Order: sequence, then structure tokens, then C-alpha cells
Amino acid sequence: MCKKPLLKNCTFVSTLLDLEKIVIIPTYNEKENIANIIQAIFSLKENFYILVIDDSSPDGTAQIVRDLQSTYPSQLYLEERKGKLGLGTAYIYGFKWAVEKGFRYIFEMDADFSHNPKDLRRLYEACKMGGAEVAIGSRYIKGGGTVNWPKDRIFLSKGGSLYTRLITWMPVKDTTAGFVCYKKEVLEAINLDEIKFLGYAFQIEMKFAAWKLRFKIKEVPIIFEDRKYGVSKMHKGIVKEGILGVLKLRWYSLFKDYHNRVKNNNGSSEFPSPSREEALAKTK
Repeated sequence: MCKKPLLKNCTFVSTLLDLEKIVIIPTYNEKENIANIIQAIFSLKENFYILVIDDSSPDGTAQIVRDLQSTYPSQLYLEERKGKLGLGTAYIYGFKWAVEKGFRYIFEMDADFSHNPKDLRRLYEACKMGGAEVAIGSRYIKGGGTVNWPKDRIFLSKGGSLYTRLITWMPVKDTTAGFVCYKKEVLEAINLDEIKFLGYAFQIEMKFAAWKLRFKIKEVPIIFEDRKYGVSKMHKGIVKEGILGVLKLRWYSLFKDYHNRVKNNNGSSEFPSPSREEALAKTK
């Protein structure tokens, strides 16, 4: 008998020995990277599980993952969505999926090796033994940095983080970081349906919501290396969303009851899957 009534697939539970650590990797056209990043994570031999969320990549990324599932039948999972729906909605979907399955430490990272898989251990240790409830792989604290990143991207990233700190007062130096470990309790406490942004602003709001709900956030220094294969997903719409999104967060926190809006009082909802038109409209 399945002990968790929320789980739709009881065989999932019976095949997993330790529902502790899962890495969520959203993909869109990552055929050059996806097999290597999956194998790199599993080669750590630290009982990580992986959930790939693919937005109908036309380059065959999902098929590569399906082929690898025969090699890692109880550790590698794939969720495919119809259309390119955005980074933020992919992570929200993945967070709900992982919480529903019962994972205790839930990671987000890129597929392109800009985040070193070996640093997963350090993020995990920050939450498991270091007292953190959210551990951020940070480029902008002592010991962190970037490699082979174009100057304009460095300026944009550092400037965006400084701008965010000035506007929101959030005590996080790398506010747009996408390499994060969340304890399950954090994601359960956040009303994920109220996290609306897709790109930079999504990363910022998740940290802002955790901070507003008084979870302990710790930054762990990492070296971020620019992708060698594939194409960056950055575009003007994401930058614009980040600039305006930070102002909205500040406005909501000053004049509206942001804390109560973002606090989850109703339990997890079903996985959202917005239409492609809805997702694209948010980036314009």
C-alpha cells in the first residue's frame, strides 16, 4: 500500500531507497550537455536523483534523457511539457513534483556546466550540517567568481544583484544565482503559485520569498564558468522582467501584504502548465 496519498505513482516510492537529494534541471535544446551533466552528477556516487524538465526541445534533448533512463532506472526522471514555457514555471513544476515525492533537499542547477556538479556536495552540507535552509552557490562572495564570461554579462549580473539589494534590502549578494539548494520545508512554506516571474526575476523572488518568511539563507562560494556548448537563453525580455520585477517586489512588500500572499496556507496545488502564449506574454 502506498503510504503517501498525494503520490500518483506508488511504484516510484517503492523503487527509491533514499528520498533525500534531487537535482532539478530544466532544459531547452541542451543535447550537447545533458548526457554529460547527468553522468557527472551520478559519478559523484552520493545518492543524488535527477529530474529533467524539458520544454519540447526540438533538438532531441528529451530522447537523450529517455535513453539514459535504462542506465539509471531508479534515479533519473523526465517530465516533458508542451512548448517553451520558461525557466520559472519549469522550476515551480519541479519543486512541486519533488516535494510531493518526499525529497528533503531539492536543488536547482543549469544543464550547461556553468555550475560545477562537485559543488552540489557543498550546498548540501550547508543545509544538512551548516544550519542553512536555503544554500546559494554564490559568485559574489569571497572565494567565488566567474570564468570565461563576457564582460557585458558580468556587468549585467553584478549590476543586477547590486540593484536588487539596494531596492529590496535583501541580504544576498548573488540574488540572480541559479544554483541553489532548498530544504523541503522552505518550498512547502512558499505559495509557489504566487511566484510569477520567468527569468532573473524568478530567481530573485524565490530568495526574496524565503527571506520574507524568515528562513536562514547562506551563500556558498562557487566558480561559475560560461557554457562551452549550446546557446544562452538570455534575452532582453528577461532583463526587462528582472528590472521591473524587483520594483514590484519592493512595492508589494511595502504597501501590500506580501508575506501573507506568498505564505502557503493551503498545501501544494497541482502542477501548473501555462499556455505558451501566457509564458511568452510575461517576457514582453
